[in-house]
Amino acid sequence: MQTHRAKRVEIVIEAPLERRLTEALEKAGVTGYTILPVLGGGGRSGHWSREGQVGRSGMVAVICLIRPERLEPLLEAAFAVVERHIGVVSITDCEVLRAERF
Repeated sequence: MQTHRAKRVEIVIEAPLERRLTEALEKAGVTGYTILPVLGGGGRSGHWSREGQVGRSGMVAVICLIRPERLEPLLEAAFAVVERHIGVVSITDCEVLRAERF
């Protein structure tokens, strides 16, 4: 089966910024993404957990699979939102089936 090169971009950001981020991604031409709740983690600021939190607080992960040539506009849009807030952007090389969907 043939696979096609793609980029997987994962953006972990504070949940209240989710809409701002997805709107920026859509303006940059991103046609699809997946949003997942982040249950907890740890980093420079220590450990944290979503346990016991009420409402939309906490963090979400926004995952995009895109063609490599579409990466730069996505990163510019994401950075415009993430640069002043808590957030992490990671990029991974991946392979996908059905390249026409990306």
